[in-house]
Amino acid sequence: MADEEGGTRRAGDDTHRSGGPDAFGSPYRLLSTAVTPRPIAWVSSRGPAGENLAPYSFSTVVAVDPPVVGFAPVATEANPKDTLANALETEAFVVNVVTADLVEAMNASSATLDAGDSEFDHVGIERVEAARVDAPRVADAAVGLECELYDAVEVGTSTLVLGEVVYAHADESVLTDGQIDVDRLDTVGRLAGEWYASTDDRYEIERPP
Repeated sequence: MADEEGGTRRAGDDTHRSGGPDAFGSPYRLLSTAVTPRPIAWVSSRGPAGENLAPYSFSTVVAVDPPVVGFAPVATEANPKDTLANALETEAFVVNVVTADLVEAMNASSATLDAGDSEFDHVGIERVEAARVDAPRVADAAVGLECELYDAVEVGTSTLVLGEVVYAHADESVLTDGQIDVDRLDTVGRLAGEWYASTDDRYEIERPP
């Protein structure tokens, strides 16, 4: 068995390393490599300093009734980044779905800019106005989820931002019979470091009754 600082244990023919999160480099390294692939919330928002567009890979669907999505920036209300500050100020944002054709632009939008500079302008991303919330959205995103702030929960040095989806946009190219078709939506997932994964290698597994 492992000691408290981390070590190895043998279970049958398998050898495992066990220990606290720091035993695997750091908590971030452990979680960002073990919990993969992660969907990327490419969040567009507006606030007193202007428009903002930033990707967050600590994100997921939270509920369907009401329809709520969430993302978790490493920021707090006392020390917010632009996206969190905007979401708290306007209680609105758009989650733009990242597909293979947009992954380079998404990555470029993660650059550190001066306060007030827009990632839309810096990267050359076309924006359109959201229909129901006070925020821009990425015009070329195949799917956009307009959200109203549902809640914001501080967890240590991060904040879990929950948004209720009040309106959605989906390009006709990803629809079949009016519904989003997973075979037509080439989403991209985040791995660790500078690694990403595509979703073009799909397969089905039938659930048991």
